[in-house]
This record gives sequence, C-alpha cells and structure tokens, in this order.
Amino acid sequence: MSAKQAPPPLPEPLRVAVADAHTHMDMQDGTVEEALEKAAAVGVTTVVQVGCDLKGSRWAAETAGTYENVHAAVALHPNEAPRIGQALSDALDDALAEIDRLAVLPQVLGVGETGLDYFRTGPEGVAAQEYSFRAHIEMAKRHGKALVIHDRDAHADVLRILAEEGAPERTIFHCYSGDAEMAEKCATAGYYMSFAGNVTFKNAQPLRDALTIAPLELVLVETDAPFLTPAPYRGRPNAPYLIPVTLRAMAEVRGIDEDTMARALADNTARAFGYGAPVG
Repeated sequence: MSAKQAPPPLPEPLRVAVADAHTHMDMQDGTVEEALEKAAAVGVTTVVQVGCDLKGSRWAAETAGTYENVHAAVALHPNEAPRIGQALSDALDDALAEIDRLAVLPQVLGVGETGLDYFRTGPEGVAAQEYSFRAHIEMAKRHGKALVIHDRDAHADVLRILAEEGAPERTIFHCYSGDAEMAEKCATAGYYMSFAGNVTFKNAQPLRDALTIAPLELVLVETDAPFLTPAPYRGRPNAPYLIPVTLRAMAEVRGIDEDTMARALADNTARAFGYGAPVG
C-alpha cells in the first residue's frame, strides 16, 4: 500500500466526546468493530451510518440495531432514484415503500441521504430525483425522523422543494456545500449545516465563510467517509476517527477553542437526530 493510500494516523484525542454525523462504514475497509474502536479512541463515540440505496439502507438499519452507539439513516440517494425508475414507476414506488418500512425502526433516526444532485445526473433524471425527494420529505415528517439532505449543484431547487413541501422539524444539509448567502437562508429556516473534511481544502473559502456566519447551534461535523478526507490527508481513506482533524479546523475558523466547539457539535448532533448526547 502506498503512502497516499495508507490510512492516516490517529489524531490527538478530543477531550469532549463528539459524533460523526454522517458516515458510510459499509464502504470503508475493516470491520465495524475496528472503525468504532478507532473512533472511540480519539473521542468520537457516536456515528450516524447512512444508507444510499436499498442494500445500504438495510445494512445501516441492521448495524444500528446491533451497536448501541450507531444510529441509522435510510434513503435512496438522488443518483440512485433515476437508476431504479422514473417518477410514478412501480419500481421506484416499490423501492420507496421499502425505505418507508425501514424508517419506522427505532434505531433509524434519519431519512436520508435524499435530495438533488445535478452534478452526476443529467436533466433526464431530474423528475425522478424530485419525486423521490418529495417522498422522503413526507416520510421524515410522518415518522418524526430527521431529514438528511444531499445537495449538489442544486441549491435553489432543494430550498424551493423544502419550502413547497414544508420541511421536517429537523432538517440537515449533509456535507454542506453552499456559500455564506445560502447559510443565511438555512439559518433563517432553522436547517442544520453539517461540515465535512472539504472545509479544510485550500479552495474551500466559500465553505469557511459559510461556517463563520452559520449559527453555532445549527452546525454539525461529519466525515462522509470514505470520502472527503480532511487536509493534510486528502486523497487517503477517510474514517470516523478523523473527525478531530476537521473539528479543530472548524474551531479555528470560528475563532473558538476546541472544547467549546466539541460541546456544541455533540449537543447539536444529539438534538438534530433525537438521541442522548455522547458521553465523555
């Protein structure tokens, strides 16, 4: 394994326990036990495992049912919906019905990641994405679960659909990708903004500007692992144990100390997903 591909070293442990608000352990190397053990060793004591398709959502629900410190979110990713079928197709409706059945489970605290992605899916997939997104919004509200949003190159339409449908009480923009102006709109609506490792990238000043003006009580931290590994490890595998790297960078951007940032993020994630705050 090359140095570029080797897992980054464990960072200095946090003094205040926090959660990884969005990860994909089913896409990472190693076992769930190993991932949770490494995370806990650096103060990341809770993780939210997120499904992107039927198989991944089933896995998320099963894993969260097995491990007390793992919570699940289930959904059809916006890029997955057009692959399954067009809006109102039996195939897409059947898949959404299965997500709906999983969303009832007590260990499933979120419906997501759902939303719109205009980067990977062209105009021909927009109708299916929007249909799926609206169905997930309805599901989250009916089951009283958090809504976890994937928004790529689709800010205006995501905000429009949330306004049209009426957003759930707890709505989270996963891997927040908007600018400061959008952060103001999210703050006004009471939406949570979850920042990932890309907030550390050199070209990510708009994200740092957004983090600066976002109300601290609406900010979360996530890995989106195995993607978006924070600097200086960009290009190497990401995992929940790297949350401290991103958290420390976020604290620096906000001009607050690490412990204050960690306490806020721990409380916010617990409130956003509706579970007890991390212990530690």
